[in-house]
Amino acid sequence: QVQLVESGGGLVQAGGSLRLSCAASVSIFNARVMGWYRQAPGQQRELIARINGFGGNTNYADSVKGRFTISRDNAKNTVYLQMDSLKPEDTAVYYCNTFPPYIVALTGDNYWGQGTQVTVSS
Repeated sequence: QVQLVESGGGLVQAGGSLRLSCAASVSIFNARVMGWYRQAPGQQRELIARINGFGGNTNYADSVKGRFTISRDNAKNTVYLQMDSLKPEDTAVYYCNTFPPYIVALTGDNYWGQGTQVTVSS
């Protein structure tokens, strides 16, 4: 069964912190490169962080570099995103997925979880 379940979002003031979690099914997680993506209203979904299969290599978009930290626990099939020094422009729905995004073999479509809303007030 293919599943991605994001959690940990919420409303926070600028300068605050949140920690997002993403529980993935083994069929998706399976030591693949994992990423966090976000989609702000009226904008395209963008990749903001990724981590390799064993956590030894990470990459970040310039917009979050130095503020966000991606990590993973392979024993729990879970990937995390620690978000510090949050800014109003970080407001978006946050999704995790493989990198590149997981494709459902039967349909050829990308699979996405429900995401978790992060709202940063000024």
